[in-house]
Amino acid sequence: MSSPLPINPALANVPVYLGGRPIEEVARELGLPPEGIIKLASNENPLGPSPAAVAAMQKAIATLNLYPDGNAFYLKQKLAAKLGLAPENLILGNGSNEIIEFVGHALLTPCAEAVMSQYSFAIYLLVTKLFNARPIVVPARNYGHDLPAMLAAITPQTRVVFVANPNNPTGTVVPREEVIRFLEQVPDRVLLVMDEAYIEFLDDPADLIPFIRNRARSNLLIMRTFSKIFGLAGLRIGYGIAVPELVTALETVRQPFNINSIAQAGALAALDDAEHIRRTRQNNADGLRFLGDCLHKLDIEFIPSAGNFILARVGNGKRVVDELQKRGVIVRPMGGYDLPEWIRISVGTPRENERCLAALKQVL
Repeated sequence: MSSPLPINPALANVPVYLGGRPIEEVARELGLPPEGIIKLASNENPLGPSPAAVAAMQKAIATLNLYPDGNAFYLKQKLAAKLGLAPENLILGNGSNEIIEFVGHALLTPCAEAVMSQYSFAIYLLVTKLFNARPIVVPARNYGHDLPAMLAAITPQTRVVFVANPNNPTGTVVPREEVIRFLEQVPDRVLLVMDEAYIEFLDDPADLIPFIRNRARSNLLIMRTFSKIFGLAGLRIGYGIAVPELVTALETVRQPFNINSIAQAGALAALDDAEHIRRTRQNNADGLRFLGDCLHKLDIEFIPSAGNFILARVGNGKRVVDELQKRGVIVRPMGGYDLPEWIRISVGTPRENERCLAALKQVL
């Protein structure tokens, strides 16, 4: 039944984002005990949040009757010091997704275009359509970004280019030299959004922050998150890095108090927990090797990953996902990314990885 309300017609073309299924939902649907289900679907940190962050968040609970610091002063100060920037270079969001929405508010209009790669993060397309702008989806090269083709796709109507490096969901990474060459060639009038949600998993990532620190590229916005390596996905907190003028523009569309008190406390403490980050990186490296070796032995095609997940070609992806769920293993189907033969498996603990591959072997 259609609504009698005059709903914005642009919303008819906006896809609904479907994340990895929660454990509780699968348990209810299949009648399984929740404690017997493992979730390797949403690229979450299998080691959990930093113990220091947990302690800080527990302490913050006592003051939940008060509004949070709307400018997140202490978190911005610590982030800025770690990055060698000024607090004025930072904007915080309710996850990186909200930063992308800020970009939409600031730059995307019905006459505008946004360039993105095939097989890239679904929110780029969703936000572009949300603002009734035109998405320009450039065919992937070896399941990753074809930066020369993306550069060629820029027109006078282009306002934004989205690049995820490493890329989700494919795990591909663009070499440093190609990234910097691309950055230097994107026209000044076009905002380049570099999504670095998984950058902490790289051993030697391309460092683009100096381009902002030295004001060499005022059309660069770097996005990072506390959801992945820091293990704070449930808090929904990400941040953007840019020149102060761009941050000021984005701040005008930011909702007051968008980062709650617990999220600020947890993120602030997590930044100092180097041991938790080290353990997460080691678990991830070991897990990627294990998953890759097992998939190779099973003669399953996969894409070598620079993130904390791996994309595997299993035939009928939806069937495999459904069968794995019956065995208490949640992974992510890729049909929504036009990859119906593939599934994405997040790196878990060693025991979770073993259980997932044993179940996958049964299913196949």
